[in-house]
Amino acid sequence: MDLQLKSIGHHYDDVEVLRGIDLTIPAGKIVCIIGPSGCGKSTLLRLIGGLEQPGEGSVLQIGDPPAESINPLTYVFQDFALLPWRTVEGNISLVLEDHGIRGSRAEAIISDVLARTKLSDFRKALPKQLSGGMKQRVAISRALAVKPAVMLMDEPLSALDSQTRELLMDDLIDLWTREPFTSVYVTHNLAEAVRLGHSIVVLSRRPGRIREVVEITVPLAERQMGDIELEQKQKHLWDLMRDEAVAADQELLNV
Repeated sequence: MDLQLKSIGHHYDDVEVLRGIDLTIPAGKIVCIIGPSGCGKSTLLRLIGGLEQPGEGSVLQIGDPPAESINPLTYVFQDFALLPWRTVEGNISLVLEDHGIRGSRAEAIISDVLARTKLSDFRKALPKQLSGGMKQRVAISRALAVKPAVMLMDEPLSALDSQTRELLMDDLIDLWTREPFTSVYVTHNLAEAVRLGHSIVVLSRRPGRIREVVEITVPLAERQMGDIELEQKQKHLWDLMRDEAVAADQELLNV
C-alpha cells in the first residue's frame, strides 16, 4: 500500500503551518522528514496518520494494506508511551486486545515480535526495569504486533543517548533487512536520516513546503558511520537547511 499526499496545507488559527505538500510514500521504503524547528514535521505526520484532518488537500491510500494487517497506520512516539503497571508482553498485548485478539493467537504474535526485537528474555519485565533503549524496543514491538502497512515514527530515538541511538538504528536496519516495512520517519538528526532513509524529504521553515527530496541508493545494510557518500548527503542536507534553520530559530525567539 502506497500513501499519496496531494496539495496538503494546514493552519492553526491564523498560523499557516504547511503549504502545498505533494508526496508519495512507496511501500517497503523508509521516508525520513527533516526540516527546521517549527516547520510542521510532526503536524504532517499527524495528518498522514489521520489524527487530524488537513485544512487543504488529501491523504490517499493507494492499494490495499496487506491481508494480515490489523492496524494499517501505527505510531511509534518519542516518549515510549508504555503503561507502567503492565509487563513488556502486557504492553504489547494491549493493542491486540483492542482488536479482540487474545489467547493462543495473541501469544504467537507477541512471541514473534519479541524475538524480532531481541526482547524474548524480558517479556515479564515492567517498564521501570528497562533502559530507555529497551523501552523503545517495546514500543517498536507493539507497533509491529498489529502488522502495520505504514509505521509512523515521530522522533523515536531523540530521547536516547548517542550510543543507544546507534544500537537502535542497527536494530531498525536489521528489522527492515529481514522483513521490509514502510515507514514515515520524522527526525531532526541528519545523521539519523541518512542512515535510515531511502529518501529524505527536506521541509522549509514555516509554512513547511518541500524544498527537495534527496534519494539515497546505498543499501541500508551497507551503510556505515564514516561512509563518504553518506557524509556528502548529510552535508548537502545541512546546506539546504542552514539558512532556514537560523531564520526559523529567530522566528521562534520573536514569538
